[in-house]
Amino acid sequence: MTRIQINEIKQFDGLDVTVAGFVHEIRNLKSMQFIVLKDITSSVQITIFKKPEDLELNKIVNELTLQSSVLISGKVHVDSFVKLNGVEIIANKIDVANLSHAPLPIDLSGKIESGRDLRLDWRFLDLRDRKRQLIFKVQTICEMAMREYWIKNGFIEIHSPKLVPNPSESGAELFELEYFGRKAYLAQSPQTYKQMAIAAGFERVFEIGPVFRANKSSTNRHDTEFTSVDCEFAWIDSVDDVMKFEENWIQYFLGRLKETLGDEIKEVFDRDVIVPTTPFPRITMSEAKDIIKSLNYEVPPETKGDLDPTAERLLGKYILDKYQHQFLFVTEFPAAIRPFYHMFSDDNKFTFSFDLLWNGLEVTTGAQREHRYLKMIKQAINKGLIPSDAIDASENVIDDKIPTGLKSYLDCFNYGCPPHGGYGFGLTRMLMNILGYENVREVTYIYRGLDRLYP
Repeated sequence: MTRIQINEIKQFDGLDVTVAGFVHEIRNLKSMQFIVLKDITSSVQITIFKKPEDLELNKIVNELTLQSSVLISGKVHVDSFVKLNGVEIIANKIDVANLSHAPLPIDLSGKIESGRDLRLDWRFLDLRDRKRQLIFKVQTICEMAMREYWIKNGFIEIHSPKLVPNPSESGAELFELEYFGRKAYLAQSPQTYKQMAIAAGFERVFEIGPVFRANKSSTNRHDTEFTSVDCEFAWIDSVDDVMKFEENWIQYFLGRLKETLGDEIKEVFDRDVIVPTTPFPRITMSEAKDIIKSLNYEVPPETKGDLDPTAERLLGKYILDKYQHQFLFVTEFPAAIRPFYHMFSDDNKFTFSFDLLWNGLEVTTGAQREHRYLKMIKQAINKGLIPSDAIDASENVIDDKIPTGLKSYLDCFNYGCPPHGGYGFGLTRMLMNILGYENVREVTYIYRGLDRLYP
């Protein structure tokens, strides 16, 4: 008999079906036995009567353990008196595919909350919970919708290398490894390869893939491996084009999520999927600092002109109170704290870049990129990445002064690379916002951090 999924059984009222899943609950009463069986779609009550012809079934249930995987056949009985979803299966056959060890190392009944570290140790069991599984259904729908929007707008998907010859972002937070007698690094970002695709004439590209940062922090928002969502596109007029594109993209994928899983998210998490209006509020970094100061908070000097998490949270609340909006673009970040490939203002004081805050949590960094070769060289010199004598008095670039690690990247801008910009978006931070989690560990399939390399 062909197995069907539990959420389909009501249409088979009065017929025999076979379902499969994990044993979530067992109740052994005087005249009957009950099993609550769960699969990825739903749960169903299995009823077994204690009568002579069912002795073999009764014996199997008596020996059954929680979280065993079983296949059960029986007749569907739709009845509103059945508390669990108004349907039960009267069993006539039980096949135990794999008997679970008892007792379980973590509680899956929902009556006791096991500690996070213990749950992460037993992540495959933890993920059998409906709430945890819904996290990754949300992730799946959002990624599908992101791709839909990109493809509708002429984007091409790329898969950039994760073994790279030089840092993607900066000299910090690098995982270094030996690569056939020379140094290589795990990619911190696909940034250079996105721009290489623009130089190749792809015009519009995206990538959803892993990146690696040697974060030595164990905060609720840091990890060492995570999924980055990136896009880059050519022929922009300003950084505002990048922000307009991102806000429309976010509005689209959240709209698709609301249509597809909005009701289930409300049922399981008691949260509404809020589809934002556009345009999103925008303030400059200078304005942000004034707002923060008016709220009696001073950003610590060690941020060197950036925002810290407290300042971001204050801004998020300020914008929500003032505009009833969850999103905020903070623009014109100081050149001193942005990479050399961002477009700098003429006086080199700020960049045409932005961070996007979602409920006071940074989820995006984006920018108009510098596409002019000589300007890129000058900005790299300004950052100390290239020696100052790499440009002569006539402003000619001396090729052999360009470090090998940067040359193949910078060459992309010496052969007609068009104006372009893009952004990188945090997938796990998106899930935290949608579902109300405060720790990245909860919304990462298998978390990697300073203190966790297993499972």
